Amino acid sequence: MPDLPNVVLWSVPAFVLLTVVELASYRFHRDEDAAGYTGKDTVTSLSMGAGSLFTDAMWKIPIVAVYSALYSLTPLRVPLHWWTLLLALLAQDFCYYWSHRGHHVIRVLWACHVVHHSSRNFNLSTALRQPWTSLTSWPFYLPMVALGVHPAMLAFCTSVNLVYQFWIHTERVDKLPRAAEFVLNTPSHHRVHHASQGGYLDRNFGGILIVWDRLFGSFTAETERPVYGLTKNIATYNPLRVATHEYAAIARDLAAARTWRDRLRHLCLGPGWRPADAAAGVGGGGGVGGGAPNQRLQQTVAKGVESRTLPR
Repeated sequence: MPDLPNVVLWSVPAFVLLTVVELASYRFHRDEDAAGYTGKDTVTSLSMGAGSLFTDAMWKIPIVAVYSALYSLTPLRVPLHWWTLLLALLAQDFCYYWSHRGHHVIRVLWACHVVHHSSRNFNLSTALRQPWTSLTSWPFYLPMVALGVHPAMLAFCTSVNLVYQFWIHTERVDKLPRAAEFVLNTPSHHRVHHASQGGYLDRNFGGILIVWDRLFGSFTAETERPVYGLTKNIATYNPLRVATHEYAAIARDLAAARTWRDRLRHLCLGPGWRPADAAAGVGGGGGVGGGAPNQRLQQTVAKGVESRTLPR
């Protein structure tokens, strides 16, 4: 097994320090247009982050078992060298892009990821607002293990990707030099990703690199100031509700669905999908999109883009 450090654990002091510095910067040099920090929201983000440490440890048990079984079956082996590690980081970032994109366009996956988008603020504490049901990403990395990447090397690459994304959750950093903005995921690009405006929805899925978005048509540059959160925000700071509210909405929609085909669609299509009668204003209002303006919802469904609306 490769002897690689726990990048996330070593980075925790830096997370804390940088969050305190950013918080202080808002106190002494306010930006009236920035979302900044609010007490309850920040506490919720920190609570979600602390809770995810325990839930992730639990979910890793079956994931490591699957990865280890697959690694023992494949005849391929990727040796640990500096250049193979760089290639593994590149491959992991590519897989992360598709995992992240999938978690926006498949509702049962969005139910996990929506937690990270539920804050109406955008600061370094938002980066710590992590889901408690993160058992949904592992299939996207199976190709790497099948090609001989040791599960420990994959875990290291995943940790590096996660640590990198911490610093891009900020409004205190403007656009970087053009070359960096072209290649890397930056605070400017990630502000777009967390925005709730129609033109910004479901854009900029990259982890470390933004080149995947440029290659696969999901890139949008920051122009107007983003409005953060969901297109219909949840009115709670309760960490348990934040972690589970979309699963509850799915359960309501499954119970109200008239056919098994519609139940499958509620799970597998985008979070903006509604049955035809509901989209036309005939059906009930439970679940994703309930209470949203019909015109906006119909436009969203017609474009095949999820609206990320949630019930209150």
